[in-house]
Amino acid sequence: MLKDIEVRRAKPGEKPYKLSDERGLYLLVTPQGGKLWRMNYRFGGKQRTLCFGAYPEVGLADARARREDARRLLAHGVDPGEERKATRLAERETFEAIAREWHGRFSPGWAASHAKRVLERLENHIFPHLGAKPVAAVSAPVILAALRRLEDAGKVESAHRIRGIIGQVLRYAVASGRLDSDPTQALRGALAPVRTVHYPALLDPVEIGRVLRVLHGYTGTAEVRAALRLGPLLFVRPGELRTMRWDDLDMEAREWRFTLSKTQTPHIVPLARAAVEIIEELWPLTGRGVFVMPSARSPTGLRPMSEGAVLGAYRALGIDKSVLVGHGWRATARTLLVEKLGFRVDIVEQQLGHVVRDPLGRAYNRTTFIEERRGMMETWAGYLEGLRTGAGVVPIGRKAGGR
Repeated sequence: MLKDIEVRRAKPGEKPYKLSDERGLYLLVTPQGGKLWRMNYRFGGKQRTLCFGAYPEVGLADARARREDARRLLAHGVDPGEERKATRLAERETFEAIAREWHGRFSPGWAASHAKRVLERLENHIFPHLGAKPVAAVSAPVILAALRRLEDAGKVESAHRIRGIIGQVLRYAVASGRLDSDPTQALRGALAPVRTVHYPALLDPVEIGRVLRVLHGYTGTAEVRAALRLGPLLFVRPGELRTMRWDDLDMEAREWRFTLSKTQTPHIVPLARAAVEIIEELWPLTGRGVFVMPSARSPTGLRPMSEGAVLGAYRALGIDKSVLVGHGWRATARTLLVEKLGFRVDIVEQQLGHVVRDPLGRAYNRTTFIEERRGMMETWAGYLEGLRTGAGVVPIGRKAGGR
């Protein structure tokens, strides 16, 4: 048996040499002065070697303890070398490591804002609780405990969204052979249901005319004023409107071509004459920049208008969020174009950027119904202008004829 003083006094030679302990354990002394603990053993009829670390970081007593651990595994028919590899792999393949790998692989195909939001949800709400765990240890009860923190804080919708993200990560782990099944499937019904909140939308033509008159009376910056007027005319998603780029506009063809933020598919918005006039008014102000309606804090026009700019203008004009939000114009157009103006639902849905399929189940491309949509957008602009000019100005929040 080796003694600690022998290990301590071992000097390097011209060639590596061994100082044997017992039961396969020995110290390998290298010409460079390294003192490395090794253990030889046989498994499956083959000679194998385990590495236990270097002296003095691993002392003689620690090396012997590791040898005994390995011998116990051998006694149960387990190869300690393979067991160590499996343990190291599990430690390396934590939930956070796989989640970041998944995000890095798929986020290039997402909108930048969506990719950022997903990563922030993981970093803020999941990694602190699940990140360091081997992915195989991320069970349904462990996930539920992390989600309960959000639920208890009143963030029920966030809990459901994050459960979906966790599920995508774990299904990626299953597909890549690092997990047998997705435990989030067992959580269906385990969280409190999300209360559906519908975007407020104006459907009364008289009220719409009243709101349009207020919007046209806005006296703030030209960029926000344009956004307030274009929102009802184009009824695109608010994020798409504020990130409108000059390069995406064909003013001669009167078209705005861009990629939908939600589905990442190409889309065309025919521009009515009224919309063209609003956009052209901005050209002398912002035409040298990237965005048609840039942020007031970006003199070079390299940043789009902020999310709160239009909502802030609504509130400044006295339009409460219970009456209208930017997204609400989509519901207004969807309802009135069909019910009041008689346009076909499939044409309206195509203009909204929703997936519309033909009788064979194939999704229509962006040019489908383009001429019908061109006429529809012009009709819609004329309809809104008629509502705006068709009655006297009544302050928001008061009924016509009221005091």
